[in-house]
Amino acid sequence: MTIALRYAAHSDVGCLREGNEDSAYAGPHLLAVADGMGGHAGGEIASAIAISALRPLDEDVPHAEDVSTSLQQAVEQANSTLAQRVRDEPWLENMGTTLTALLWTGSRMVMIHIGDSRAYLLREGEFSQITHDHTLVQTLVDEGKITEEEVATHPQRSLLLRALDGRSEVDPDISVSEAKVGDRFLLCSDGLSGVVSESTIHETLATETNVEATARRLIDLANRGGGPDNITAVVADIVDTTNEPPPENEAAVAGAADQRDEPAMTPDTPAGRAQGLNRGSGDTAEMQRMPSDDPPESSEDSKDSTQPRTRRWWPMVVTFLAAAVVLVGAGYYFGTRYLDSQYFIGPSEDGENVAIHQGIDSDVAGYSLSEQVEDTGVALDMLPENERKSVDETIPADSEENASERVEELRAKAEECERDPESCGRGEQDADRNEPSADGEEQSPADEHEPRSLPADSAGGRP
Repeated sequence: MTIALRYAAHSDVGCLREGNEDSAYAGPHLLAVADGMGGHAGGEIASAIAISALRPLDEDVPHAEDVSTSLQQAVEQANSTLAQRVRDEPWLENMGTTLTALLWTGSRMVMIHIGDSRAYLLREGEFSQITHDHTLVQTLVDEGKITEEEVATHPQRSLLLRALDGRSEVDPDISVSEAKVGDRFLLCSDGLSGVVSESTIHETLATETNVEATARRLIDLANRGGGPDNITAVVADIVDTTNEPPPENEAAVAGAADQRDEPAMTPDTPAGRAQGLNRGSGDTAEMQRMPSDDPPESSEDSKDSTQPRTRRWWPMVVTFLAAAVVLVGAGYYFGTRYLDSQYFIGPSEDGENVAIHQGIDSDVAGYSLSEQVEDTGVALDMLPENERKSVDETIPADSEENASERVEELRAKAEECERDPESCGRGEQDADRNEPSADGEEQSPADEHEPRSLPADSAGGRP
């Protein structure tokens, strides 16, 4: 049996960021995602360097026994390159990047991972996360100090404990496993995994057959959830090419790595050192004044010429302001059109029923980006638990008609529950809800949902 990869890689800036600091790569033997950080161009440079260090492995795949060593060396090379860039350009001292990559040789797969980007596997219907986040909150979860539900609201949920930054030793997780025909892999940045629930990711991977459509759908779902960060998704299927031609995919590069051609390492040669000096001078060169053929002006003439030169700035200012007005107007117009084309199903404004909303389920500066267009009258309390949870997390819809069709399905399930509560577990839930507590009092629904407080040692004050 001969296996091959069918893959797609896409990256999006999201709804709130100005630039894309994510990078991604997908090729016949290599998948990789890097989420840069550091502000300005720092994150873009860091993630592009990480991808550039790994790309040669896709073209010259090492022998099976050397794959782990080659991956480790490539990551160490990326870290050394980051350190060199910071020495050349000190303003980049805070840059760094996560990195999650899979490299195949035959059916053998080696994964290397550092940071909080993630890799998921869908195998024979079973969905699992195959990476472990290197974050403070994940450590607190592992130690039992907070729950998985408390991660999303923890004030230090974005604090990384490990990353590629050129300042510390590389300490990635490395694992070796066997790939199977039919496996589907997803590599993504936290702009996807932090916004879209795992159940929705699972459903999308299981129902979408085309890898391109799957990657784009996942990014669209993250944007509908507010898109607070850059969003990157690499989707790949393991296929058997014994009885069919191999996929004719070209290597795909996305995000910052597609915009920046960052060298993996500057060689220690005279030419390499000269290249480093040129790069360290910055992107903007200082223009030297060319000698003039006219005789030098007297100081008095120079003073007279100062005022006209100053007045020449006003057309540039007017042009800039006019362009700014046009851009703001265009942004408002296209932003409004985009919001008007988005729909989702969620709780009604009073929290009692299922409702159809237009826009995206997010707020910007306290302003809601959605509005309720129809209270369907379908009571949330009458839905089975799974459907009620889906509505609470919102269900995206391609159009208002699509949303209405989905509501009718929910209405049918609600009516079925009303006729036969036992069939959807509501009889047992009602019995549990009315069962007396230990002190002899019945437990009210409000008591069931009373929010938990964080443990004393995981509240504020953590580094």
